[in-house]
Parts: sequence; structure tokens; C-alpha cells
Amino acid sequence: MADFSLSRSTRVHADAAAVHGLIDDFREWQKWSPWEGLDPDLRREYSGPDHGVGSTYRWSGNRKAGEGEMRITASTPAAVVVDLEFLKPFKATNVTTFTLATVGDDTEVTWTMAGSRSAIMSLAGRLFFDKAIGADFDKGLAALKQEAERSAGRRP
Repeated sequence: MADFSLSRSTRVHADAAAVHGLIDDFREWQKWSPWEGLDPDLRREYSGPDHGVGSTYRWSGNRKAGEGEMRITASTPAAVVVDLEFLKPFKATNVTTFTLATVGDDTEVTWTMAGSRSAIMSLAGRLFFDKAIGADFDKGLAALKQEAERSAGRRP
């Protein structure tokens, strides 16, 4: 299995603390996750602390939503690291990192997923995977930007 890393970035016109709060609390992901809406009957379960290290989110849904678990394993003002385990429709374990950098009055947010490329991912092709997941990351970052700027009372 070959290793992979995929990243996307955006600049948000809000301070890093506001953006961090939307990432560090899995309940807030409903406001911006690109996978919200794939299953209107999605089952969600939260455990551990409300936010930060140890916070856990499990989901189970239709074929589009699949099933899996995320756990925050590190959280600082500059980064949130999430262990991501997919159970269905395929098994995979990845590490997702959100890095936050202050740039003037804005926050540069970079969303990275890294892991091992499974045989299925290799067959699907790197370009297809990068395009599909990259598009999801772009959609999620756009929604994160919109939510952070809305809650901060700012406009781009």
C-alpha cells in the first residue's frame, strides 16, 4: 500500500479561535461538513468531552454516508488532529489535520488527510480519489468559511 496525503486550504475572514471552535467540537461539524445531508436519517453518537482531545463522533447511515468514527487526538490553537476510521462502505484508517495560521485579520485553514492507499484506492486511481475527496474538502472549507464569517459578523 502506498502512502497518500491530500490537502486543501482557504482563507477565512475570522480569527483563529472562532474557526477552531467549529472544528474542535464535532457537534459543530453539522454546520459545515461536506458530508452532511448524504443521509437525512443519519445516526450520530457523541462521547467523551464536548470538544478537544478524547472527543469522539460515531456515525452510521445509508450507502452514501457509510459508517465510521472520528476521535480528536490533539488540539492546540494552531491545529486539530483527528483519527478517522471508516467501517463502511470500505475499511480505512486515516489521520486528518486542520492547521490554522493567522494572516493579518484572517485565518488560513488547511485541511489534510493522510494515510495508506488501499488496493481499492489504488484501483480507483489516485487522480479520481484526489479529485473526489479534494472536491469534498473544497466544499467543506467553503461552508466552514461561511459559518465562521457569519458567526464573527464579518463578510469576505
